[in-house]
Amino acid sequence: MSRDWMLHKIRTALGRSAGQPAPEPPPVLLDVPVVSVEDRIGLFRASLEKLAGKPHVAASPAEARDYAAALAAGKRVVASNAPFLRECGITSIPGVESGFTDAAALREACADAGLGITSADYVLADTGSLVLLSSHEEARLISLLPPVHLAVVPCDRLLTGLDELLTVLPLPAERTSAMVFITGPSRTADIEQILVRGVHGPGEIHVVLV
Repeated sequence: MSRDWMLHKIRTALGRSAGQPAPEPPPVLLDVPVVSVEDRIGLFRASLEKLAGKPHVAASPAEARDYAAALAAGKRVVASNAPFLRECGITSIPGVESGFTDAAALREACADAGLGITSADYVLADTGSLVLLSSHEEARLISLLPPVHLAVVPCDRLLTGLDELLTVLPLPAERTSAMVFITGPSRTADIEQILVRGVHGPGEIHVVLV
């Protein structure tokens, strides 16, 4: 089938003729419900638990630090350069490595770490998803390579869902080279339809909302 014939078939299916300009796209329809912070937290917890994730609500940064310290016990830990982790005192936990600027050193540390700690740019309540924008503060390897991932996020970054995210961040490419959605632990059923966790990323994920 020639290229011209293929394009002709597509134009015909769309009811257009050769040379006719494409119509203007329809307006974007985004629905952002009004939901209280308490209800967002409840929805997020339920959504993440359905995915076998482990949510926790911390009443203070100190409580978030205590949670991270308990999870870090006995593990090599790598933390991102997110300012919120420093605010919570997580990067000062004994044994937590942070402040990486060299890509090779970060890769080596993540490959050997038992726990990776990040923050997140946004959290989506309806799907239990973390949204991370790749940057010097949030290296993707930390959330992808260690077998356990802990995200510590302030509640003011908790959005209702994808529609609200697209109103807050309509043009992600202007801010980052990659926007990563993390929805529960890594899992796949590609082989004989048997669900296996931890194949393409962490098999265990914890999210602390502060």
